[in-house]
Amino acid sequence: MTSSATSSDREKVVSKLPEGLRHTLKIRAAQYGVEMQAAVEQGIRDWCGLASATATLDTSGAESFSTFLPLGQWEEFRAIAADRRVSLIQGLAQSVQLWLDANPAPDVKRPEITRRIIVCNQKGGVGKTAITAGLGEALAEDTNKLHAVRVAKALAKALRASEAASGEEPANDDPLEVENLPGLGLRVLLVDFDPQCHLTNQLGAAPLPMNGDSLTNHMAGDPKGDLRDLIVSIEDETFGGRLHLLPACNDAFLLDVRLSAVRAREAALERALAPLEADYDVILVDCPPSLGLSMDAAAYYGRRRDGEKPGQSGALIVVQAEDSSADAYELLTTQIDDLRSDLQVDIDYLGIVVNLYDSRRGFIATSSLQGWVDIKDPRVVGLIGDLKEQKEAVRMKRPLLAYAPKSQQAIGMRALAREIA
Repeated sequence: MTSSATSSDREKVVSKLPEGLRHTLKIRAAQYGVEMQAAVEQGIRDWCGLASATATLDTSGAESFSTFLPLGQWEEFRAIAADRRVSLIQGLAQSVQLWLDANPAPDVKRPEITRRIIVCNQKGGVGKTAITAGLGEALAEDTNKLHAVRVAKALAKALRASEAASGEEPANDDPLEVENLPGLGLRVLLVDFDPQCHLTNQLGAAPLPMNGDSLTNHMAGDPKGDLRDLIVSIEDETFGGRLHLLPACNDAFLLDVRLSAVRAREAALERALAPLEADYDVILVDCPPSLGLSMDAAAYYGRRRDGEKPGQSGALIVVQAEDSSADAYELLTTQIDDLRSDLQVDIDYLGIVVNLYDSRRGFIATSSLQGWVDIKDPRVVGLIGDLKEQKEAVRMKRPLLAYAPKSQQAIGMRALAREIA
């Protein structure tokens, strides 16, 4: 069955396709960045070019499937299917399978050097932990499933307003609507570097006991075992064993004191985590609200290494759209800039995430957001709303993207992951 399409060179075709095959086709086309109709068109063309039909497929339970094909292709397909005494449903299924076989699921592109992202701000309560968890979850999601992604409309609007105010030519593109994209499928380690253990608790893990081993002990040069033995997996099928957590211990309250006696203390975090890097594509460090020696060690860990491209590792700064975040931001960037100068290292700013945003708070929120956008370097790379799903996920001790995968906050976390990927 065919009907005229809006395009002059294509026609709408309605047939049937098994649900599993249609689902795989949808995901695979997204993985290759092509439209489903282009994949079906190529599959039919290749099938028609074969000397005979391929192996018979199970098409029981096939459901209605429509696509747009070049004019005349469906009629040619019908004729060849008749010659081969193959039903149209079977022929279409074989054509789709042929395209899938020719385009296997692509391998995940892994960084040559493990990326190290330091999520930080001297001010507490801005939601560094929520951003660390959500970003890590978005980076680890299943590549063989589609997940809702969207650039926040409020952020795009603010960016356009900023461009207009500065005299730049504003972008003509409208903010992106929700788009279903494959997960990124990276191997991610979340490091809870905060003695308050918020990340550990939020993800349902237990803080490490004070009388046992911990990241603090390894940084202070007094390990009691292998750091790998402390790592726990965040169990949910959407992460497929790719998302891990190094829990915190309350002994981190003493870290600055213990680091004061350590030689080359700025490299203490790197010395502790370096043996783990081969197992991960990205390591995210949830930093404490501190400007002490522990923050120096975190910033140094995020420095750009020899052979690493700019913007792969560095500091991701979480703020809120209010004035106290701006004061803390100045203190943090001053510390990082001093470390850059003193140690002669490159520490990149990966961007600013404006968290817990609510435009209903009026002028304070909207004008503060504009202030963050106006900085431009580092640029705003994420805008996450102050919504109930994050609080509920924390209460349930579950990852946000598993608890509420279609929530606006989850969509924003995926957009953030792609902004810095």
